[in-house]
Amino acid sequence: MPTDDSSGPAPESTAPEHAAGTWPAPARRPTGRDVARLAGVSQATVSLVFSGSEAGRRVSEATRERVRQAAHSLGYRPQAAGRQLRLGRSGMIMLAVPNLQGPFFGRVLEGVHQEAARHGLEVVVSSGWNGATLAEAATSSRFDGLLICSPDDSQLGELPADTPAVYLDADPGTDRTRPTVELDVGGGMRRAVEHLAALGHRRIGHLRSVHSAYTFRVRQAAFEAAVRELGLDVVESGVRLNEGHAAARRAAGVMLERPDHPRAVVCDDDVVASGVYQAAAERGLRVPDDLSVVGMDNVTVAALLAPPLTTVDLPGEELGRAGAAALAGLLRGEPVAPVAPLATSLVLRASTAAAGRGRTGT
Repeated sequence: MPTDDSSGPAPESTAPEHAAGTWPAPARRPTGRDVARLAGVSQATVSLVFSGSEAGRRVSEATRERVRQAAHSLGYRPQAAGRQLRLGRSGMIMLAVPNLQGPFFGRVLEGVHQEAARHGLEVVVSSGWNGATLAEAATSSRFDGLLICSPDDSQLGELPADTPAVYLDADPGTDRTRPTVELDVGGGMRRAVEHLAALGHRRIGHLRSVHSAYTFRVRQAAFEAAVRELGLDVVESGVRLNEGHAAARRAAGVMLERPDHPRAVVCDDDVVASGVYQAAAERGLRVPDDLSVVGMDNVTVAALLAPPLTTVDLPGEELGRAGAAALAGLLRGEPVAPVAPLATSLVLRASTAAAGRGRTGT
């Protein structure tokens, strides 16, 4: 009787090699049976885990996690068409971000993709959306749920009450009927200001976003509170983040043209900080000898600048994972517990130095 476990040497393949200029046939797609064998469970258990039904909740979380890990390692995906017919779902969620060119949102998207894959969900990204766009997405059959990241006040509109949605980096008071996952951006801004004050800087510039998003209001309030408590002088200038590096360079240039320009600058994101670097170089100022610079986000460009940028790390991947996990819970009909604001941290690099170090004074 043949068995799955053969002890003899594998027979040599008699299949001919594919001809030049042609592609070999694709490898067999992994099945639920493969996942069950790897996870050490029955095929019925695998089906329950990926069913999205009430019955799937009878499987313990430890077993569900083992099945998901096995599926991920094999590259297994549930059959989306069959699931849609069975559950009336598309298997897709929408991530709405303000600006696809913003590097931070790439970090968020990576986290959303990682977590969504664990739940058999696909992700579609939308940028430049508004309340009407969200309402259309919510009422169409294309998406099972929405993740709404860093919304401007003008972008928000009423969502149908039965739409599964989670807000990321948003005001928790926006919609108290739906989960919100926040970042401790205020704490991060405070640490940035305190770091510069500890270096002896008493006059600090702030290149701040002029967008009406909650996340930037929190940064501004934290900056104002910190400089007030520390007794610092302030020079501020607004920047339109959607206009990118060029707008930051112009705003920084205006600030640095002042005869009493600050010798330390805090920026609302790392792209703005890169504009400060260029504006400083154009005026013969060296970072950090003549100008200390701190950013916020900790995107890839921060470590590539010369010198590398001191910045506040906003854990975008963690934000995306937490949001996708909460949305997956809503789609399963589970209650979602409030999520504490995700911790931020100051990443010290070479762009800050003690006041008075450079040739231009403090």
